[in-house]
Amino acid sequence: MKVQNLFPFRLINTKLGFMFFLVILFWIKSICAYLLNFDLNIENKFQFFFLFINPIATTIFFLGFSLYIKRPLISYLTMGFLYLLLTILLFANVSYYREFSDFLTVSTILGSKSVSAGLGEAAINLFRPYDLFFFIDLIVIFILFFTKKIHIDKQPFHLKVSFAISAIACMLFGANLSFAEIARPELLKRMFSHDYIVKYMGLSFFTVYDGYRSFKTNQVRLEASPKNLVKVKDYVDQHYTNYNHNLFGIAKGRNVITIHLESFQQFLIDYKLKNNQEQEYEVTPFLNSIFRSENTFSFDNFFHQVAQGKTSDAENLLENSLFGLESGSLFTQYGGENTFQAAPNILQQQFGYTSAVFHGNGGGFWNRNETYKQLGYDYFFYDSYFKINEKNSFQYGLHDKELFKQSIRYLEHLQQPFYVKYITVSNHFPYGKFHGEEDGFPFADTKDHTINGYFATAHYLDTAIKEFFDYLKLSGIYDNFVIIIYGDHYGISNKRNPDLANLLDKDSETWNDYDNAMLQRVPLMIHIPGRTDGYINHTFSGEIDVLPTILHLLGVDTKRYLQLGQDLLSPNKEQIVAFRNENFITPNYTVLGSKIYITQGEQAGDLVENPTAETEKIINQFQQKVNKQLAISDLITKKDLLRFYGKEKSGLLSINPKKYSYKNELDRLKKIEKQKKQNSTSLYSKNNKKSTIDLYHTKSYQDYQVDNDSKLQESKADDNASEE
Repeated sequence: MKVQNLFPFRLINTKLGFMFFLVILFWIKSICAYLLNFDLNIENKFQFFFLFINPIATTIFFLGFSLYIKRPLISYLTMGFLYLLLTILLFANVSYYREFSDFLTVSTILGSKSVSAGLGEAAINLFRPYDLFFFIDLIVIFILFFTKKIHIDKQPFHLKVSFAISAIACMLFGANLSFAEIARPELLKRMFSHDYIVKYMGLSFFTVYDGYRSFKTNQVRLEASPKNLVKVKDYVDQHYTNYNHNLFGIAKGRNVITIHLESFQQFLIDYKLKNNQEQEYEVTPFLNSIFRSENTFSFDNFFHQVAQGKTSDAENLLENSLFGLESGSLFTQYGGENTFQAAPNILQQQFGYTSAVFHGNGGGFWNRNETYKQLGYDYFFYDSYFKINEKNSFQYGLHDKELFKQSIRYLEHLQQPFYVKYITVSNHFPYGKFHGEEDGFPFADTKDHTINGYFATAHYLDTAIKEFFDYLKLSGIYDNFVIIIYGDHYGISNKRNPDLANLLDKDSETWNDYDNAMLQRVPLMIHIPGRTDGYINHTFSGEIDVLPTILHLLGVDTKRYLQLGQDLLSPNKEQIVAFRNENFITPNYTVLGSKIYITQGEQAGDLVENPTAETEKIINQFQQKVNKQLAISDLITKKDLLRFYGKEKSGLLSINPKKYSYKNELDRLKKIEKQKKQNSTSLYSKNNKKSTIDLYHTKSYQDYQVDNDSKLQESKADDNASEE
């Protein structure tokens, strides 16, 4: 009996059968790459299910194009060529991922010579013998055709069948996308992580979707010209407020640390949680002391201004004084390509600061590993740099106590002065209970389990920061710091706020939009050891105002930069807090859509139902200013206008992102110390080349883990959509 007549060769010897044979082969290769080569952090059975099915629809769709070609030989050659392209794309991503811990984007492939390193040099230097697995099937298929074990099916293929195959692929893809959107709402709109797109929708789809987004972005960029800067510069000049002369430069030359308090709201400051026996537990005793310290400039009418980009939006607001996007994340859509005038770059070029970020999550989350290069960060220490296990981490990364503790082995080798950012994660939805030392802090008693755990994780974050402060003091460098501590965005969503009302001595029945708006306050503390003129500032302000404030304290006049915020400590600060949805808050009025509320005083929260002509005039003036600020921000971002605002205008040299690599960073730091010898300014060098790690004291992390009971495993759409 001839081999061609045996099953499964009988099926493979039909055009449709051969195509599905290739689909199966590529599916196997994709799953192996997902599980063995990519660190996709599969968190549950649903994600594994998506990972398991996502290569099927796109592979059928792409290979199905060959079915429309009538000539048998050309049809088979086209199918083989498409299969080869898919295989090369898969292998190129495997090679690139080994070096950069991320997936190839279309703009990276087309626009950067460094990708040659990713596709060429990396493919050679990072090649593993088992990588032959990706190509061995091509060799086998060629041999089978050459030996005529498989032959070309010359039977005519009906166009209706071709359409049917394409329709099936589209239906499968639609089902995949629908279920993915249910599991992770706004997956494509927010696109907060390349890993998530690949995990839910597949590598082929990620490449196509990224290409589409890149095309849209480039179309807008191509329309831009230096003339667009005239409108921006006019706005910035008119909006600029001079610094407070009594405070300008008071922190000059100091190290800077920014600590992002994940999902931390202002109401937690000074809050005491009562248990069933009416015993009171202070949630954040250490942060309370910092907030009220004479060393601290604190702000109690400070609002987050993030949109869908959440923490990445907050980073952008703080370090660029620009808003995020009305939809999606600026970091993921523009961060890897745009020009910025960011804090780390300004401080490096002005005063020679070294800059670094510490974050216990994946480097590709929110596209940080590419965006940070554009911002000018010298170092980025992400999950690969830390010892992470099930007991000291959860789905969003390393817990805060371990993040601070493990960061010291890198922090002590940074050349001073330095600008450092810590992104905490433990106070992140779902708010879990820490077993062990933290077990004594009670849960709140509401019908919402997310709210109940929020206070315990906030308390954990508080103790983590205290331990870090203790280390800074013991190491002898505390007095040379300015430490910015702030809440990046809300932790309890508007939908849950009525259940929170009773804990805030409010009535859940009368809770309204005004109450929701007031809960968007987050703390801001600028802590400068040695100062005695700190106080609580009641100015209405937002995250966009932080950068000019900090730079002025460090002795940098921001007048030449294109920043949309105003110095919080300036006596001329205009108190309008704009939100991305065009709502706004002032000391007198809170405008939410078409509703106007009284912001402060005895009538606070009252709805202005019949505003006078004078009130409407004032509101319209405020609204125009808010809309203008948002429009200018979008103009700068979407057209990448800062690329036209070079050294002759800003005083800043342009950044070359190719010179940044976030690999082997400890070796780089130690090499710099050796080169500088006695001129090294790192803490390690100043400490007679002795490590300060032993000075860091923390409660044992082995006992900490997130409680995975059913009460904390809510995964409804609104939960996922409301968090990072």
